Amino acid sequence: MRITVLTVPECPNAPLAVERVTAALAGRAARVELVEVLDQAQATELGMTGSPTVLLDGVDPFAPAGAVPSISCRLYRDADGAVSGAPNVAALRAALDGAGLPETAVSGECCEADALDAVGRGGRGRRAPAERGLRAVHQAVVRHFAATGTAPEPGVLEPVAATAGRTAVEVLDELAREDFLTLDAHGRIAAAYPFSAAPTRHRVRITGGAEVWSMCAIDALGIPAMLGRDAVISSTDPVTGDPVTVTAGDGTPVWEPAEAVVFVGQRPGGGPAAAVCCDALNFFTGETTARAWAAEHPEVPGHIVGRARAEEIAAGTFGPLLAP
Repeated sequence: MRITVLTVPECPNAPLAVERVTAALAGRAARVELVEVLDQAQATELGMTGSPTVLLDGVDPFAPAGAVPSISCRLYRDADGAVSGAPNVAALRAALDGAGLPETAVSGECCEADALDAVGRGGRGRRAPAERGLRAVHQAVVRHFAATGTAPEPGVLEPVAATAGRTAVEVLDELAREDFLTLDAHGRIAAAYPFSAAPTRHRVRITGGAEVWSMCAIDALGIPAMLGRDAVISSTDPVTGDPVTVTAGDGTPVWEPAEAVVFVGQRPGGGPAAAVCCDALNFFTGETTARAWAAEHPEVPGHIVGRARAEEIAAGTFGPLLAP
C-alpha cells in the first residue's frame, strides 16, 4: 500500500500525521510519503482537501461529504468529539483495516505487530504528543536520565511544564496515564521508558553520559539508537545467569555471545508496559535457553527474535523519541 500525507509547506500538523500513520501501521508493510502541495491547482490534482490530508492508495478515507480541494488548514474530529490536526491512531488503524492492508507475518505464532505492541503502547509508539506540554516534559525527563542516571524531581520540570501553562505534576500524571512513564506512590518518576530509576537486569553505560538501568532488553537496545551515542549493554540470561553483552559502536553492535537472542513477550489482559511485558523482554545466550524460559512461562505469549530484528524494533520504538 502507498500512504501519502499531503501538506502545505511548514504545516505544523504534518509531522503529527506522519507519526500517527507510522504508529497505526505497527509494523505492517506500506510505503509512507510526505508530499508538499504548493498551490490550489496541485491540491485539485492530488485530491488534498486541507492540510494535512492522508491518502491510502490515492483515496482519502476521512473526506467529509461535499469536501472540495483546498490548501487550507484541516482539522479532524475524534469519536469523542475532540478536535486534532491529524486523524487519531485508532481511526487510522480502522482505515488501514478497511482498505485491506494485511498484517506482516513472521516465524512463530506471533506477528511483527505483536513485537511492537510489547514495547510500543499497542502500536501507538513511545513518542509523546506535542500538545499540552507532554512531549517537552517527557523529553526533559529522558534527557535527565541519560545525563545523570536518575529521575528528575518534579520541581526540575516546572519551567518546562510552565511553557504549556501547566504544572509538572499535571503533565507527569497525564504521561503516566498514557504509559509514557510510571510514578511511585509519592508521585516521583519510577520509570520513563526506556529508563528505570531502580536497578534492573539490564545496565547501560552511555559513552559521554551516565550509567543507567533500562526496563527491558528492547529498551536497552533503544538507548544508543535514541541518543545517537555509543553504549555498552550488560545483561544476564534469566535461565542460566550467564552474561550477555552488546557493545553499540561504529554503527554495528557486537553481541557476546554471538548467538544471543531476545524473547519478546507480553502478558494478556492489557495494562502498562511495566506490568505486562517489561520483565518478559530479555536477552538470552541462545535459542535453547530462550525456549526453556518460554516453556516455563506459558502464561506469557511471545516469540524469539534475532539480533537484527531486536535492534530494528528498538530503533523503531525509541529512535524518534527525542527528535524535535
